[in-house]
Amino acid sequence: MSTLPSEVEDLRIRTRDFIRSTVIPAEPLPGERLGEDSLDRLRAAAKSAGVFAPHAPKEYGGQGLALRFWSPIFQEAGYSLIGPTVLNCQAPDEGNMHMLELIGTEDQKKQYLRPLVSGAARSCFGMTEPHPGAGSDPAALQTSAAKVHGGWIINGHKRFTSGANNAAFCIAMVRTPALDASAPEGGAPAGATMLLVDMDTPGVRIGEQISTMDRAIGGGHPHLHFEDVFVPDSAVLGTPGKGFRYAQARLGPARLTHCMRWLGLARRAMDIALDRTNTREMFGSALHELGIAQDMLALNVMDLETSDAIITKTATLLESNAKAGSALSSVAKAHTSEAVYRVIDRSLQLCGGDGVSDRLPLASYLNEVRAFRIYDGSNETHKWAIARRASAERRRAVEDGAPFQADVAQTYSSAEA
Repeated sequence: MSTLPSEVEDLRIRTRDFIRSTVIPAEPLPGERLGEDSLDRLRAAAKSAGVFAPHAPKEYGGQGLALRFWSPIFQEAGYSLIGPTVLNCQAPDEGNMHMLELIGTEDQKKQYLRPLVSGAARSCFGMTEPHPGAGSDPAALQTSAAKVHGGWIINGHKRFTSGANNAAFCIAMVRTPALDASAPEGGAPAGATMLLVDMDTPGVRIGEQISTMDRAIGGGHPHLHFEDVFVPDSAVLGTPGKGFRYAQARLGPARLTHCMRWLGLARRAMDIALDRTNTREMFGSALHELGIAQDMLALNVMDLETSDAIITKTATLLESNAKAGSALSSVAKAHTSEAVYRVIDRSLQLCGGDGVSDRLPLASYLNEVRAFRIYDGSNETHKWAIARRASAERRRAVEDGAPFQADVAQTYSSAEA
């Protein structure tokens, strides 16, 4: 029995039915993309079904779900590779909507959030840069914005700017100098600042395209150049100098929603494997009765359930304690990105030759989820941060009087002697 509130469970069921009855039959062949006309028709159908933009504010056309309830809905959307795009809860738009809702001014919400939620516009997030610029280490940010009368002048170079080819605007992370409090525009500390930049602004240029193994995010991952780009003061998202703080408000939920969507796809892969093992025979037995197949299926269930649990815990924590939730989202991202790959890989193995062919979509699923171990911060970077936090928390606990276990071990050793 579902433990979700009745209205959330109703939305989950309607989303599940819509994905299976309307979206899956419209899926393109593996490796191909959905045409814009087909996408527009599916999005219109999603709006009619009342399942469009589940995470976005109701006043802007979304379903207004609280963050702690996103996972079951996003998993249903992610059961199809094109489901999140159809429902307008795909990256990077979903993360940008969340941040605009949190820190955007009313004018910014009208100009950028409303068309983004409705599907009339798309967006990108300009963070990653060519080496030695920002990547897994955001402190290496090199794109800069200089304060001028009435606004800012941006210069810099981004890469892997997901969605940029189709975007109407970019939320650009830039390095800004300290501003004198006595200046007419007021003061702000040196640091990072987020600026809303319309993609048709003079000096904004899409550069080299980057072809990647994943295809689910429309709009590509191209280089993006800012060459003496002027934006007005009204383009500042939040407060100058606080961009890294805002980035955490965006990236914590954004990396978690990636987990939700990919977990839905892993469930689809598991269902494909179960249908195969329930209907195929090998060595005189049903495939699902063979021990090696049972082991793989059991490991899949374990990976699915542990991922679901950490996602749910993190989403709940993000609502009550954003800092702690953001830290836990690193655990969720590193675990889930590896778990969903394992689930899909085992499912492909269970399907044998069909698994590696285009008779089934599993090979294309592997390409999609493999990149997630690098996107949103490499898993190695997240594990480094997780270990540092664990060590620091333990040192603080010992300083506050917790038993020092090395001494306990020494006591046991002395007693045995």
